[in-house]
Amino acid sequence: MFDNICKFLAENFRDDLVTWLLGNPVKLTELKPTELSSEPIRADSLILLQSEDLVLHTEFQTDADETMPFRMLDYRVRVYRRYPKKEMRQVVIYLRPTNSDLVQQNSFRLSNTYHEFEVIRLWETPTEPFLQHHGLLPFAVLSQTNEPKMVLGRVAQAIDEINDRNIKSNLTAASAILANLVISEEIIKGILRSDRDARISYLSRNLSFWGIKRSVKRRIKRQIKR
Repeated sequence: MFDNICKFLAENFRDDLVTWLLGNPVKLTELKPTELSSEPIRADSLILLQSEDLVLHTEFQTDADETMPFRMLDYRVRVYRRYPKKEMRQVVIYLRPTNSDLVQQNSFRLSNTYHEFEVIRLWETPTEPFLQHHGLLPFAVLSQTNEPKMVLGRVAQAIDEINDRNIKSNLTAASAILANLVISEEIIKGILRSDRDARISYLSRNLSFWGIKRSVKRRIKRQIKR
């Protein structure tokens, strides 16, 4: 569920994600996984964006995944086969704090084969950059802080200043869901006060548009209603 929310945010606030990861507001367009190969590709948390000379590959992961290094190599080869002259940046973003060594892995090794990619552990990343862009606000509570409740309060204040009701509803719902990884639901409810029905309705419509499974949508609605 959390991976799907991250993908939803990345699709709807693409420029904010790109600015954070690349350091400048490069204009990228969506690259559909089906364009790379006729073979099945796991696309639930996969985000592919491209420009004339760059492909940005991002994956959000709630927990450690031992298959991640090989998947990064696999995607890199698929992109090279289709776009051999394009540079590629690959970033894995882990959401939930863990002591697992797997989230430290940033390369794949097999005999003479070696491939490297970037890894971001949100709990080791400074908070302030997430508060500077609307699309990154829901991630702020997962950043490097000993006071996630205070950070969520700052997120709530930033969302309150947004005039667009649809954007406000999306960000409030996404912030509430991701905050469940580090804060109890009762505390979240006390900090993120908004029009609950509007949040459910708008987020549900958008999740339908982006093809998220019904079972996931039901879980998201239950989280918001609580």
